Amino acid sequence: MQQQGAAAYQQVAKQTGNPRDMEANLLSKSATNLQRIRDNWDTAQPDLRSALKFNRKLWNVFLSSVTNPDNPLPPAIRQNVANLGLFVLKQTLKTEAVPEARKLDVLININRELAAGLRAAAR
Repeated sequence: MQQQGAAAYQQVAKQTGNPRDMEANLLSKSATNLQRIRDNWDTAQPDLRSALKFNRKLWNVFLSSVTNPDNPLPPAIRQNVANLGLFVLKQTLKTEAVPEARKLDVLININRELAAGLRAAAR
């Protein structure tokens, strides 16, 4: 299933241009969804599961990509992204198990910071 998602992601990336821009846009979309839920916790909490699922799928694709031996990134960067991805997945599981608005902060911040870094690197 993950491989299908990664293949679809790679196909779309080829069609849309710069993969870094696409990654940054997807991270921003996820951060925006999570922030909306965080800001409207009492009314938007029913959307939490789908927003976390989107974020988890996105990070699973990143993890699949950086653990692929053919990935051209330097090993240190690949390792850092993999470690960050594992942290994100653990934080997502904690948030799903015991939902609390404050637990979204770290996911939102990671996605925003990585998106900003990707955009800066693409220039």
